Amino acid sequence: MIDESGLLEVARIAAQAAAEELRARFGDQGLRVRSKTTPTDLVSDADVAAESAIRAVLAERRPGDAIVGEEGGATGTGELRWVVDPLDGTVNYLFGIPAFAVSVACEDASGTLVGVVLDPIRDECFTATQSGEPQVNDTPIRSPERGDLATSMIATGFSYDAGLRARQAAVLERVLPRVRDIRRFGAAALDLSWCACGRFDGYYERGLHAWDVTAGSLIAERAGLEVRELPANGDDPEGVVVAPAAVIDELYELVVGG
Repeated sequence: MIDESGLLEVARIAAQAAAEELRARFGDQGLRVRSKTTPTDLVSDADVAAESAIRAVLAERRPGDAIVGEEGGATGTGELRWVVDPLDGTVNYLFGIPAFAVSVACEDASGTLVGVVLDPIRDECFTATQSGEPQVNDTPIRSPERGDLATSMIATGFSYDAGLRARQAAVLERVLPRVRDIRRFGAAALDLSWCACGRFDGYYERGLHAWDVTAGSLIAERAGLEVRELPANGDDPEGVVVAPAAVIDELYELVVGG
């Protein structure tokens, strides 16, 4: 039987270890920065140090498990796999914008077992397990049931790829007139967690990776939201749409172009 509480505690400790590295370096103009997939897709010493801290915790407490991380790739072959983003919102971090997070999740063949999204600046720790209620700083949360898309606050994000950004702008043209407003904070894990606690009513984005959304999606689902995959479509990669049951069909159709 899976010990969800034990796995959640490991995820918390790992996320806190990464957060300490990030807080220590936040605002440091001397960080070494390089680009990855495009000139706007950045990675820094802080990303690498934070992921190393997570991996060190997992090596000590869960040495037989597999890990996939944004910076270190996939390692190990265990039945349990940790999916980690040491710094979701790297560009925000490097520009001194205090909107970024650490995301740590553990999954098996049945799905995501536990998820932690930690905001190092606000000191908010969002957590969920496959069978338990979601919480922020040990206080239960649940997303309010929004029944009208026109009054919903929707979050989204944009790709580093210029061509996909142009197509995302076309989607934004469809969505924006139909909702209360749009927000773009640049950290998918926070977007999902903020949906879970009612700061946003919904969220959509294409071009995400497992480490961006695995923990946050579990938190959103356990808070009562529907998490629906966006299938790849032509040059558009897969994505996700998250919203209450009463509005997700309408939002989904706007995003896919229906």
